[in-house]
Amino acid sequence: VILAKSARMVLTDSGGLQKESYWLGVPCITLRDETEWVETVDAGWNVLAGANKEVIVDNVTFFSKPVLHPNLYGDGKTAQECVTLLS
Repeated sequence: VILAKSARMVLTDSGGLQKESYWLGVPCITLRDETEWVETVDAGWNVLAGANKEVIVDNVTFFSKPVLHPNLYGDGKTAQECVTLLS
């Protein structure tokens, strides 16, 4: 996690690391043709490059971080809200 957090960009074929890099605010190039985290692609933080060398190199070279980082997975306060509702 420390390596991913301090990276300029993550290149991976791991589904978990795609989502973790989003949480950390680090752009991701996914070395697969599909992803289960399509919302990260839609938000512009994840690019599906597959095994295409040109697409990989182009994105590593020219990718710019999106300005917006939408809260796709909640704000981290759900447990407290549940406790409040049950109290």
